[in-house]
Amino acid sequence: MPLLLASSSPYRQQLLHKLRIPFTCASPNIDESILPAESPSDYVRRLAKAKAQALANEFPNHIIIGSDQCAIMEVDGQEVIMGKPHTVDNAVIQLSHASGKSVTFLTGLACYNSQNQQLVSMIEPFSVHFRALTEMQIRRYIEQEMPLDCAGSFKSEGLGIRLFSALEGRDPNSLIGLPLIALVDLLQQLGMDVL
Repeated sequence: MPLLLASSSPYRQQLLHKLRIPFTCASPNIDESILPAESPSDYVRRLAKAKAQALANEFPNHIIIGSDQCAIMEVDGQEVIMGKPHTVDNAVIQLSHASGKSVTFLTGLACYNSQNQQLVSMIEPFSVHFRALTEMQIRRYIEQEMPLDCAGSFKSEGLGIRLFSALEGRDPNSLIGLPLIALVDLLQQLGMDVL
């Protein structure tokens, strides 16, 4: 059965290519607003499922992969979702808050068989422990890498690795937006042999 990645993200596409499984891509059109009182894990799982199911009519005989991610950290005693910064100023603020602290990334992953409507999903957590960073170091990093389209304001696959003191989790690909170990697990649950 053909595989479809429900994403226009070049980062997710690069990751999926690592598995050497043929796939195509399509971009789902869904509302990504967080619901009132929705937890971060419920939010990313809901969006991953919605992305996978949104393309089912257009691709009726596919296994469709949906993925969504958010970064969460504690700021002033409150759990805060860190989205994509979009501006240098927002990236400086995010990395300043993360300095010397831990940020947990939650990746919601869903695989949907559009032929028989079977849906499997999971949440893959991954924690990043940041070094204590000066504002000059933060600004230099942002200037060099411009991670303005990345949740948490860094690219772990690039220079962002210099910002970390430790990584914690089963799949570092989670940081880039598509946990491949979990994906293989879900595809196998749907009967797809990826080995």
